[in-house]
Amino acid sequence: MILIDHQTVSGIPFLHIVKEENRDRPVPLVFFIHGFTSAKEHNLHFAYLLAEKGFRAVLPEALYHGERAEQLSAEELSVHFWDIVLNEISELRVLKEDFEARGLIDDGRIGLAGTSMGGITTFGAMAVYDWIKAGVSLMGSPNYTAFFQQQLEHIQQQGIDIDVSQEKVDELFERLKTFDLSLQPEKLRHRPLLFWHGVKDKVVPYAPTRGFYETIKPHYSERPERLQFIKDERADHKVPRHAVLETVAWFDKHL
Repeated sequence: MILIDHQTVSGIPFLHIVKEENRDRPVPLVFFIHGFTSAKEHNLHFAYLLAEKGFRAVLPEALYHGERAEQLSAEELSVHFWDIVLNEISELRVLKEDFEARGLIDDGRIGLAGTSMGGITTFGAMAVYDWIKAGVSLMGSPNYTAFFQQQLEHIQQQGIDIDVSQEKVDELFERLKTFDLSLQPEKLRHRPLLFWHGVKDKVVPYAPTRGFYETIKPHYSERPERLQFIKDERADHKVPRHAVLETVAWFDKHL
């Protein structure tokens, strides 16, 4: 039987999905981060398949989303995009330490995956946490500073008033550099990393992410099986079933 347990640690709500016989024993753990305007429950299909394979799946609720939602318009939520991402990276450490303290992680085997904003979060977390042993990004971007610049240009073109000073913008830009893998690809340290991205994606553009993959390929020359990019010619900003199955297979192989 697969158990779905709603839990809260340090004010962070999450779903804990695991086989009943694995509930209180150490097994590999995979965090799965949902996308922008989504919620933790929307990724239960990933969690179920991971739990079937013997993993402990944890689906955190991102700030201002799901049960943490506030009365924010789409524009107001967009202004908080990077606050949400950076907060999620910080909260991953809190959740990891809690499961660690409970003795529920087998030999430090921790994976991280996410869709869209969750994929972006995955890249940033891998830049700062070496305890993440394997990652999967589904239509995410590792290019934090470039993506931020793109967002600013879009806001300006749309004539949206975000009421944020240039000083704050510059401050955030500098802060994002810490999490930008495109500026420090060596931080990956040859860890297994799978990309899935649709060529027709207009929300998180395909080309920059593919470009990053091509840049880091030489870093994996001695272990090429640890790096894979699945290019979907027909897909836009939506994850198909085959990408879900590839995600589970990746962790089954590398974690």
